[in-house]
Amino acid sequence: MSFVSRVAMHAMLLAGALVIPSERSESSDLHLQSPPASVVSADPSTSLGMTAGAGPSTSLGMTAVGCDSASLATLPLEHAHVTSASRVAAGPFTIPGTQFTISALPAFCRVRGEASSEKGSRIRFELWFPVDSAWNAKLLVTGNGGYSPMLGYPDMAMALRRGYAVLGGDTGHQTENPDDLTFVVGHPERMLDWGTRSIHAITGPGKAIAAALGAKPVRRAYFFGCSTGGHQAVAEMEAYPEDFDGVIAGAPGNNRIRLNAGFLWQYRANHAPHNDSTPILTPASLALVTRAVVAACDAMDGVRDGVIDDPRDCDWRPGALLCPADGDPADGDTVSCLSSAQAQALETMYAGARNPRTRAQIYPGWPRGSEASIVAPNGTVLSGWNRYWGTNAPARADFWRYWVFDDPKWDWWSFDFDRDLAVADAMVGGAIDHSTADLGAFRRRGAKAILYQGWADPVVSAYDAIAYYEKVRAAQGSQSATDSFFRLFMVPGMAHCARGPGATNFGNQGGEAPVCDAEHDLIEALDAWVERGTAPDHIIASRVENGAVTRTRPLCPYPRRAHYAGRGNSDDAASFTCR
Repeated sequence: MSFVSRVAMHAMLLAGALVIPSERSESSDLHLQSPPASVVSADPSTSLGMTAGAGPSTSLGMTAVGCDSASLATLPLEHAHVTSASRVAAGPFTIPGTQFTISALPAFCRVRGEASSEKGSRIRFELWFPVDSAWNAKLLVTGNGGYSPMLGYPDMAMALRRGYAVLGGDTGHQTENPDDLTFVVGHPERMLDWGTRSIHAITGPGKAIAAALGAKPVRRAYFFGCSTGGHQAVAEMEAYPEDFDGVIAGAPGNNRIRLNAGFLWQYRANHAPHNDSTPILTPASLALVTRAVVAACDAMDGVRDGVIDDPRDCDWRPGALLCPADGDPADGDTVSCLSSAQAQALETMYAGARNPRTRAQIYPGWPRGSEASIVAPNGTVLSGWNRYWGTNAPARADFWRYWVFDDPKWDWWSFDFDRDLAVADAMVGGAIDHSTADLGAFRRRGAKAILYQGWADPVVSAYDAIAYYEKVRAAQGSQSATDSFFRLFMVPGMAHCARGPGATNFGNQGGEAPVCDAEHDLIEALDAWVERGTAPDHIIASRVENGAVTRTRPLCPYPRRAHYAGRGNSDDAASFTCR
């Protein structure tokens, strides 16, 4: 995309000619307007092409469409079409074209299709519909991760087993390399799809297809995602509040420009100026830091369990690990202390990105304890800052090269955290950022939202998730008004979306909860809140090791925290209260 086309896109955004649509938008340019009366009637039992095709009749007088390409190809969908449909037998299923196999699936109808939000837009999607087991008349739409086009198959499988129709899409990104950010070059519509519109574009067709296969309307629609999926959840609440009855948003990357600015800040803090070859802090030094932080702050909540309950209580400073005057941070293959340069780099990272002119916080630093939150027995850091600060170039450098500056030779050392951040906001903020916290329309329609965030997440800063929550609370005017529809659950010891040293299994991304009920599982908790009005006052998270539950801990709605009673088994959630 040329600089001229980017300026044109920005001008159109400002002028309102290029609309980031909502359900209330009447812009015909975006092909996302409400379906015409010929497609959707006042009577839901005869709408959305549900009488097409052949199949068993229901008590509503509707006829189910068959699970085959010919029948579904005739289904009238708004700016979408079915490309294939086939029945998949119960048992393991290997995703075609991959080596990824999912076990223990019920029989389902696998429908593939494409949606378009405007000329040049192409969003591929899959809908899985249970065929031999009872459909619960609900649709669960799943989110994506990073900039990847990969569908959330494990999440789709988890909900399919429970009787949901499930839907996932590729965000409009079709290149083979999941980290290839050049897919938007020359195509501003693809940036809008990725950042804002893709879930909305597939949700309407997904509802119609599920209704046609099941011969009854979709009664509830939920969204479930983490990371970019969390970003998509926030985009849906802010821009398309009519799409879902409830959303689950994990570790949301909705503050996207500033998140990438935070990665760039970390990279520059970890290198001497213009030296891209020698990082100051290594993965091994990060692991050393996390061990020291946990040792210092673990017991502050009254329980020594290898987990920091709330890092805001932890005042550990890098100076505690400074090497003696004649010491060396590296002693063979081990790292036992920090150099002064390493300690200073850590301080700069903890402080987070700031505007050099105003000193305003751009993106918060990452909490203590998130430096290397998952370390393999051989010492390899599996989840830590090092995976997102970059090695010889900043992580997400192509975001700045191609999305913001349209300059393949962009020099990250020239980036000005005042001037260039303003350029990024002007060029792409309207397409990819979702941080207004205006959820009024979402609340008024009775929808519910559960946000969850790991305290040890090295990708999305826990402080940014809290900042968004507090912005929502300020907009709603009170804690009670916020609690009525929107709750945040902070997870001690959890890395990005899942895993980590804490109790981190509660039906979150890609993993079944050990107990599938509203007290232990996110989807069940959301469904109980929407269907019965039972708000989640806590969610019990489990630590699972070698297939066995070894610890349970209540997750509390923010700002409440789990407090140990001082007696009883500290590995049992019953020994804690939320207050």
